[in-house]
Amino acid sequence: MANSTDNSSDTASNADGSAPRRRFFARKPKADKPPKKPGTLKRIGEVFAMTRRNDPNAVWVMVLAFLGVIAVGLVIGFLIRNVVTMLIIAIPLAFLAALFILSRRAERAAFAQIEGKPGAAGAALSVLRRGWILKDEPVAVNPRTQDAVFRAIGRPGIVLVAEGPVSRVKQLVNAERVKMNRIVPGVPVQVVHAGNGEGQVPLQRISKTLQKMKKNLTKQEVSAVDKRLSALGPRMPIPKGVDPFKARPDRKAMRGR
Repeated sequence: MANSTDNSSDTASNADGSAPRRRFFARKPKADKPPKKPGTLKRIGEVFAMTRRNDPNAVWVMVLAFLGVIAVGLVIGFLIRNVVTMLIIAIPLAFLAALFILSRRAERAAFAQIEGKPGAAGAALSVLRRGWILKDEPVAVNPRTQDAVFRAIGRPGIVLVAEGPVSRVKQLVNAERVKMNRIVPGVPVQVVHAGNGEGQVPLQRISKTLQKMKKNLTKQEVSAVDKRLSALGPRMPIPKGVDPFKARPDRKAMRGR
């Protein structure tokens, strides 16, 4: 009897003669979970694979560093007659030594992959430490030759990093230097040529070269110079073929982390 009553209520029409309405409860779609970041061990494995592919000798250097630290620990352990304790200390140090070698070799391998490509100088600047204000895009580009000039602002002042043969990129650099002297007079403007030729600095040494420059500005002055240059207006478009993002190495990979 109860079933018949329920069925009749389901099929009964509304008071206005229309079909009965049924309530549907829509399920909320599940929110997409953000992709998990690779763990430390996975990142180290990726760095090791990249380094081994470009520098096969890195494996042997890492092994020698590991065994060398262990050997030193054993010698000290025999001398103090406490081998077990020295092994417990030496094994973590041996792993650290191997990781240090890996990070150095990985940095070289990463720069070797982007060497000669447009935007390589900008990628070399991206590994600078704190205290520098960098621009991803070049501040000046020659569309025909794809020579480019990147800019970094820091305590030493304004540093222009030129990409291209020294003689050919000279006019581009001089034009940018004159512009900087006109907009921010009194601020030192220095030029670094990226490359392996005469008068050029290799990519892996560009960041160290900038870090060693004499400091001429305070942190407040660095910020003021950046604001002054940023107020110039829209940036120039990047010509076809110059894509600094494609040449940008992974910082974590280069540091072995």
